Amino acid sequence: MKKLLRTALKLNELAVNTATNAADWFFRKEILIQSGKTEYEIIAEHLPMRVRYYAPSSPAPDATPQHAVPLVLVPPLGVTTETFDLMPNRSLVKAMVESGYRVYVVDWGKPERKDSHLGLFDYSHTMMGQALQAVRKHSQSKDISLFGWCMGGLLCLLYSGYGHDKHIRNLVTVASPIDLRDGKNIMSFASNTLNITAGFIRKYSEFRLDRINPTLFSPPGWMVSLGFKLTAPVASITTYWDLLTRLNDRDFVEQHTTTADYLNNMMLYPGGVVRDFMIRFAVDNKLANGKVRMGNKVSELSNITANMLVFAGETDHLVPPSMARKSLSMVASKDKSFLIAPGGHMGVILGSQAREHVWEKVADWLAAHSQLATPRRK
Repeated sequence: MKKLLRTALKLNELAVNTATNAADWFFRKEILIQSGKTEYEIIAEHLPMRVRYYAPSSPAPDATPQHAVPLVLVPPLGVTTETFDLMPNRSLVKAMVESGYRVYVVDWGKPERKDSHLGLFDYSHTMMGQALQAVRKHSQSKDISLFGWCMGGLLCLLYSGYGHDKHIRNLVTVASPIDLRDGKNIMSFASNTLNITAGFIRKYSEFRLDRINPTLFSPPGWMVSLGFKLTAPVASITTYWDLLTRLNDRDFVEQHTTTADYLNNMMLYPGGVVRDFMIRFAVDNKLANGKVRMGNKVSELSNITANMLVFAGETDHLVPPSMARKSLSMVASKDKSFLIAPGGHMGVILGSQAREHVWEKVADWLAAHSQLATPRRK
């Protein structure tokens, strides 16, 4: 009788949890979304770009070292800045703060069509320069560590390649493309196709991509969302079956809803950036030779002397390991390492294994390459 009663109570609890979670998912999704929970302050604003500083929420334990070199996280364009603060238990900024780093994030804002004139030079030189100037003023440190994912890593490489900033101590990139024709993958197929098409057009007509109004190159947020989902199409479909079968699990429902909200709310890409990327990287593949002209400046990867750590996703079909690794053969850095981590293009930095295989390794690597500040008194 007691066993029967316990079973009935468990079934009742299961039914109540399932009904509650289902009702919240259908009618009150906002209470399930857990992204952006870590507190921060804005230390600089050069619209559309802002700089966030994530201060420790409470004094760190005495055992936690306080690293003198501040860490600047650089997300790609098109995604929200909550990329690095997706959930309380899956927050890169929180993990790095708890590891003793002063953490800053370059927030690219929410571009609109009026920002279509902004190109890669504006982001990789002007805005990156403004952001790092603000970080240096706030942290009182000349030396800085940069950590970028996807195009965020590419922006870090371009900025460092201009050669004007000699105080980039450490540079970490994750799934950042260099030679777009390397290997056989989505990116190389698109690059080769565009190159052949552009070559034919250049030979037989006066038409040039750089003469087109950049507004026409601005993909809306839904298109950016679709692009990210297509990097893992099967998972994008099966995840809803997982939700249905685990609707009684509140933590899973919150995790699923937060991730879905993140993927469904990508932002417009500035047309100037898309045009620059298509011409200089997809069509001409300039960075494959380690040098590319942006605006009135030339970025040369051989100018980079910072300590470098490069990651690639083991199952990344967009930027495979061979493509991500290429940067190490072009920089002048003496201390450089390459690691392959579990996950695809997004999973490598945001997945359930990212903490162990990327975040913790970055924290340890930076600790060995960042001078410690004066220890706190007990």
